[in-house]
Amino acid sequence: MPGFREFLVRFRPAGAPGPAVGGAVPADRSAELTAELEPPLALLDDVAAEAAAIRDAARREAAERRRTAAEEAERIVRTAREQARDVRSETAARLAAEATAEADRTDAAARHAVEELRGRARARTPELAARVVARVTAELTTEPHSQGTSWVPGGSRE
Repeated sequence: MPGFREFLVRFRPAGAPGPAVGGAVPADRSAELTAELEPPLALLDDVAAEAAAIRDAARREAAERRRTAAEEAERIVRTAREQARDVRSETAARLAAEATAEADRTDAAARHAVEELRGRARARTPELAARVVARVTAELTTEPHSQGTSWVPGGSRE
């Protein structure tokens, strides 16, 4: 790009101050600049066309990559959804099995507790029954006044 000094040179008069010269032609700076810049700019036209071709190729490649990525993403999502169904089924089956096992353990513990309670009851019942029978027999065979209780069959003493 031309500097500021070169820009100002364009506005100089064609000739030196003084009397006019008959055969002089004023300098045409724009024609000189055009003649000077045309060959490099013509080379840039080829470069610009090449850059446009590169951009077009890049656009096509980017579109192809986007399409390929979209297909891959769709395939991944489809596979993930299929696997999710399988995982859900497996998880549900595993949780059901765990719940059944827990229920079985709880039932077994309850049955064990019931059997233990029944065993203690069986072991204690004869002794407790004997004690109850002994007390009832003792109460029935002794005189009510001799025990010093205030209860009297048929009513109170008062």
